[in-house]
Amino acid sequence: MPSSPSRRPLRRPVTVAAAVAAALTAGLVVLPQTAHAAGTRIHDIQGTTRVSPLAGKQVSGVPGVVTALRTFGSARGFWVQDPQPDDDPATSEAIFVFTGKTTPQVAVGDAVTVAGTVEEYYPGGKDAGLQSVTELTGATWQVTASGRPLPAAVRLDAAAIPGAYAPDADGGNIESLPLRPRSYALDLYESLEGMRVSVADAPVVGPTNAHHELWVTADPKHSRTARGGVLYGSYADPNPARIKIGSLLPLDTDPFPVADVGTTLGGTTEGPLDYDNFGGYTLQATTLGKVTGKAPAPEATRASRPGEVAVATYNVENLSPATGQAKFDRLAKGLVKNLAAPDVVALEEVQDNSGPTDDGTVAADGTLKKLTDAVKAAGGPAYAWRQIDPENDKDGGQPGGNIRVAFLYNPATVSFTDIPGGNATTPVEPRADHGRATLSASPGRIAPTDPAWQDSRKPLVGQFAVKGRPERRFFVVANHFNSKGGDQGLDSRFQQPARSSEKQRTAQAGLVNRFVKDLLAKDAKAEVVVAGDLNDYQFSPALKTLTAGGVLTDQVNGLPRAERYGYVYSGNSQVLDHMLTSPQLRGTDYDVVHLNAEYADQASDHDPQVLRIRP
Repeated sequence: MPSSPSRRPLRRPVTVAAAVAAALTAGLVVLPQTAHAAGTRIHDIQGTTRVSPLAGKQVSGVPGVVTALRTFGSARGFWVQDPQPDDDPATSEAIFVFTGKTTPQVAVGDAVTVAGTVEEYYPGGKDAGLQSVTELTGATWQVTASGRPLPAAVRLDAAAIPGAYAPDADGGNIESLPLRPRSYALDLYESLEGMRVSVADAPVVGPTNAHHELWVTADPKHSRTARGGVLYGSYADPNPARIKIGSLLPLDTDPFPVADVGTTLGGTTEGPLDYDNFGGYTLQATTLGKVTGKAPAPEATRASRPGEVAVATYNVENLSPATGQAKFDRLAKGLVKNLAAPDVVALEEVQDNSGPTDDGTVAADGTLKKLTDAVKAAGGPAYAWRQIDPENDKDGGQPGGNIRVAFLYNPATVSFTDIPGGNATTPVEPRADHGRATLSASPGRIAPTDPAWQDSRKPLVGQFAVKGRPERRFFVVANHFNSKGGDQGLDSRFQQPARSSEKQRTAQAGLVNRFVKDLLAKDAKAEVVVAGDLNDYQFSPALKTLTAGGVLTDQVNGLPRAERYGYVYSGNSQVLDHMLTSPQLRGTDYDVVHLNAEYADQASDHDPQVLRIRP
């Protein structure tokens, strides 16, 4: 997935007069009179679409009860909810009052009247394509009473959340469309923006992350995986009942729960419904449930049987000598114990020897030695490796890291056929070899100067043979297609969201498909495994292009539907990593080994995969 910008971007500064600032410090502000929209209710501000009909205008005398405070970061403020709602389900009865870096001097339960400017805040900037948050800025307020009861939280459950996700505007902006909260989940969430909502006994479908967030589903029966997540199996169904849970509670006294997929956020969790640029609608908890249940144990694949050759793929997530030894040890243990020491491993996100330091280093022998040493220390084989150093800063990824794909292989079980000529810019080509296929270079890179690979990792092709059986040659293509950076989110204000990065991945898939076709033209019985992080789904245009003409079969489609995933993003269990095989490789045994993606404690954000080629 793409690297993320900073999680809490600085919002625009607030200008407050000195007298107002002093009154804020005292906790009481006398409201100035305004000639615009005096006595406005919150539902008048929110309106029946995603953008306020009063955007850019001054309002005053807006009544409500303080339901929650955000007292950290540069986006501080408080939520106010009107305890006297109107009869329109499309209008929210709550709003966020933004105070910037100033901690608001109000308390939950205070009855207030507020004045300020109505603004639409677009997380990540308007060009990011996300929806906006209607809020009051430059605000002043008066506390008229304290200790008021809070409005009841709206329960989010399967009965409340529509099965359809969003109106389809053929990629257009849905901001001006009237909200239909009984028809679309995104419309329902927007109609509850800022209001108190709750979930109860909700299955955890996205593990706790470093930013103290997790994902639950409010519809426990919808599209569940075999291990407790929710499956993203088509563009048409992004699982509308997924809800991100954050916290407004102090972490020192109310630690955020550490939860894995397969557990439950038990009891009731409630708070205002917020929206941000890292997961869309978020229940910002003022009351947090407790984690109950136990997640399934990390998986371990079976050992290879006599005559089988095991090929694996593993995204090791920006691995370099700068990475702590503990991660190397965990990856090594995973390779040896959970993956049963595969004969060949296609690695993705191997960084150069200086890691993220952008100093011109491109060699990665230090990274690979540190990993293979850790494997030996874990009781595994003495892996050798093959790779090609990229041109400096030409392959995307973390700046300075020069990530690339690489092969590990076990010389005791397979041999690598070294054919000179491979480098960062020379394309590898299939060659005829007495009725068999071979390569112009091994290892070699597929069309490395083609525009499809601009700022992206180039595929690495290697020719192998079974140890003691040199006639049993096979080819592995290691891949890491371009990321989804720049794509509009599932909760975008543009529906259906545009997937702009898809074009480059589809072009990349076409080049790999053409290479495999050329290889099979030299030998129709050639055994080819195409593996790696393709950054796209099994139903995507890129995978359709990669498998076009029947030259490759995507092994994930042979699994039971509930097992087709190896990555968890925004609470969706999905496929990004793939292993594909040429027609000659029939009767293979394929396994996605779940040991990372569903857990808060991860060695990588990807689950590895293993394909056993039968004799």
